[in-house]
Amino acid sequence: MKQLINKFLILTAVLFILSACTKDKTILVYDFNTDTGTPPVYPNVSFAVISDTHMYDISLGTSGSAFDKVMYSDRKLLLDSADLLDLAIDTIIDSAVQFVLIPGDLTKDSEQINHRVMTEKLKRLTAANIAVFVVPGNHDVTNPDAVRFIGDRTEPVPVVSIEEFARIYGDFGYNSAIKRDSDSLSYIAEPVEGLWLLAIDACRHRENEQGKEAIVSGKISQKTLDWMTEALKEASSKNKAVMAMMHHGFMEHWNGHAKLHPDYIIQDYQNFGKFLASWNVRIAFSGHYHAQDITRADFDQKFLYDIETGSLVTAPCPIRFVEIRNNTANIRTVTIVDKIYPGTDFAANATAFVKQTVMLEAAGVLRRYRVSEKDIAIIADAVGDAFTAHYYGDENPALRPPLDKSKLGLWGRFILSQQQYVLDGLWVDLPPADNNVSIRL
Repeated sequence: MKQLINKFLILTAVLFILSACTKDKTILVYDFNTDTGTPPVYPNVSFAVISDTHMYDISLGTSGSAFDKVMYSDRKLLLDSADLLDLAIDTIIDSAVQFVLIPGDLTKDSEQINHRVMTEKLKRLTAANIAVFVVPGNHDVTNPDAVRFIGDRTEPVPVVSIEEFARIYGDFGYNSAIKRDSDSLSYIAEPVEGLWLLAIDACRHRENEQGKEAIVSGKISQKTLDWMTEALKEASSKNKAVMAMMHHGFMEHWNGHAKLHPDYIIQDYQNFGKFLASWNVRIAFSGHYHAQDITRADFDQKFLYDIETGSLVTAPCPIRFVEIRNNTANIRTVTIVDKIYPGTDFAANATAFVKQTVMLEAAGVLRRYRVSEKDIAIIADAVGDAFTAHYYGDENPALRPPLDKSKLGLWGRFILSQQQYVLDGLWVDLPPADNNVSIRL
């Protein structure tokens, strides 16, 4: 019993520290729109969305213990990033859409060489008269994890600064922007007449420091919020329909999302979502979490859909196609994990890789809680299944593998009871459908 109490105290202390670390005392002042009149109609348009491409040039290294450590600490198919992007671009060009949205994490970790490769590939889209609009993700600017892999060690490589990002991606949103925010890489563009794109940069680039852990979470400053407010007021006065794009999530995508992974949702997401909805932003596109998911939040008489697109380098490697007709967004998904290398087991292996890396991460957490290896194997397997289902979207609880808690020890059952909300939340698909759906705007 004494040992159990000690373990409980350790767990309580860890949870307290984690909670304290995620607190941010920034309080934003919102200017909500109180006009309840009829919002602008979205014009007819067709576009594609890809996200979290994490472009990686293999000249930075493909072997050695240092590279393996990075590969198995995440779900990214880095070695296949170029091939996956090429196939995605081919697929998009064949679809004849008008433009493409990419909500961040264009590169592995803001390496200059990876940005150069990325922009060269995106030029294929603009050459086909398909406009491209990007915003940075937390991996794209001044990231301290930008390295070259040399056996069991790494060495830093040049990164892209805030100013350089806007210049490098000038042809992909920034040069054609009708408004730019002076405090971030946010901007307003008009992809088609009558439709404004609010491209939001919520990343904390300026806080990244060499030799320290990269900043993952997202927030916006009061200055950026004020800039947004003025832009949305102008959009309203000009009867422009507005949709938004941001790397971080606009809302929770499963019950417990903000509790387990607050860094993947914009800070103060409840008020921020209400703010956007009040100004008649009804559809928004995000990435960051590598999952295929669509969720709706309602605020009084208004609403906001967050259409989160999974990573192009994480199975199932999705591309979203959106066609807005008669104020309805018809969304369909094409996955390319099963098309990239025909006649191979790549798709099955990529999906197994997702589960394996999730299990490794879960096992690391459970070891810190001093869970036995036997119990770790059982719990981590369940966590792997849950996240894999969430990454694919349209989670089906009927396919949830059973977890026999009787096989766990007392401490393992206790730890699982504290984290049960994760498994339960991930297996419940909040409405609407995630991959193929029509949304009335």
